[in-house]
Amino acid sequence: MNHSFVLAVVPWLSQWATPLWLVAVGITVGTLLLAVVGGLVGLASRRAGRELWLALQEGVLWPLMIVAVAVSCFTVVGLFVVDDPRMLVESLRRYPSAGEKPFHFEIAPSRQNSKDLLEPPKHQEILIGVRRAEMRRMMFKSSESLEVLTGEPGVVPYRGARFDVPAGDPIPLIPAADTLLNVFPDETIEKLYVFNQGEKPAELDLTVLVLPPAPEVRAIPITAILLVLLVAFYFVHRSLAPKASAVALATFKSETAQPFFLIITLIGVVALAMFEFIPYNTFGEDVKMLEDSGLHLIKILAILQAVWAASTSIAEEVEGKTALTVLSKPIGRRSFIVGKFLGIFWTLILLYTFLSLVFLVVVAYKPIYDAKEGAAIDATWQICYQEMMRVVPGLALSFMETIMLAAVSVAISTRLPLLANFVISFSFYVLGNLVPLIVQSGAGRFEIVKFFGQLIGVLFPNLESFSIEAAIAGGRDVPLTYLGGAGLYCLNYTLVAMLLALILFEDRDLA
Repeated sequence: MNHSFVLAVVPWLSQWATPLWLVAVGITVGTLLLAVVGGLVGLASRRAGRELWLALQEGVLWPLMIVAVAVSCFTVVGLFVVDDPRMLVESLRRYPSAGEKPFHFEIAPSRQNSKDLLEPPKHQEILIGVRRAEMRRMMFKSSESLEVLTGEPGVVPYRGARFDVPAGDPIPLIPAADTLLNVFPDETIEKLYVFNQGEKPAELDLTVLVLPPAPEVRAIPITAILLVLLVAFYFVHRSLAPKASAVALATFKSETAQPFFLIITLIGVVALAMFEFIPYNTFGEDVKMLEDSGLHLIKILAILQAVWAASTSIAEEVEGKTALTVLSKPIGRRSFIVGKFLGIFWTLILLYTFLSLVFLVVVAYKPIYDAKEGAAIDATWQICYQEMMRVVPGLALSFMETIMLAAVSVAISTRLPLLANFVISFSFYVLGNLVPLIVQSGAGRFEIVKFFGQLIGVLFPNLESFSIEAAIAGGRDVPLTYLGGAGLYCLNYTLVAMLLALILFEDRDLA
């Protein structure tokens, strides 16, 4: 079955498969890197290689690697259906050279370019050497008024374009894709021809934004790096804290073997699939409602799993005297609590992996489904990619929010049973989302409301900053600085909550 036959039978398959294939390639690259590193470790030390293999089979890495291998199979199959795989591979090869390229030129008055005063003024050549297909924007800033030609002057018929650059403010040149050939006639933009209309030398600062034909390939290295970092973190805490890691492994196995984990996962998968076909009646904006609903669903299910896991693995073990048996071994209370939290962390990682992959598949198909239902805009694979990548920051922020509530739930579980843990954790979730809004509203003008709002804001996590599902669904991009600040806040609050958990559990009577 060849490429053209598949697309003839299912013409939208390429649009759907291409963005998913980019993510799959990233996972495949990350898996291959981990395999190479593991192979080198095994060659250097057989004992270390056996330990790596055992670690791979014991905990969360085994189901993650199964998912990675399955996705890698799609990488191979996808070559027959994706849109122009050669162009995507070439874009990946060219991506390291992407970015803004600055140039500085001094343009003499054009009369000085002529050897004879009787000759007409000439244009000065400036060399840039940029591929036409990769040029996205040119930004000109000059101290004198200039005339810029993209084709060689004096050639008949003239091929190129002409535009003026006034002195002062930067002037952007952003040609449309269908006019690139008219603006820049050659495959490589070797030269531009500049005419200085002033009487003084002009200082010209030229910035060229260069991107590969498919800049979406950046998803490949980002996905590979995230996978490698996740696996590296697992081996780091396994090596530095073996006792806590042993508790984490037992907790992970126990929680993922319970029916509650399977029920939560099935509910998420079925609901996300149903969201695809629910008519939201938004006149072509159903994908926004899908993104908002899906992000909220995944977060709520993950929080339920976190609170349930904290209660069953800590509170019930304390009440059932199982914790006393564990602590009778050479495992301290600190290792016990930290290990429990790490086990819950890896359980949430596995849950988020399953639900996030399903969610990305659903979101990537939604523009195609809307287009078939009569939307005004035809869905391309670039549009599917944009919608798919738009929800990734939302998934990251919702995971951070879940981790903070998981740490709070672990602290509560050291003293209180399941029902009380659910009530208090739910209160943390509600107040963490509502208090910032109340303080910023009209009620915040009252000093008493403002005081208690600020007091609660210190004790409770500021979850409102992590709940940006509506902004993401509305098309707002989330900058990396925002994600970095949110990650730092999540880390600090989680550490404080875990410190409280250690303090509460330190003098807990287990007998």
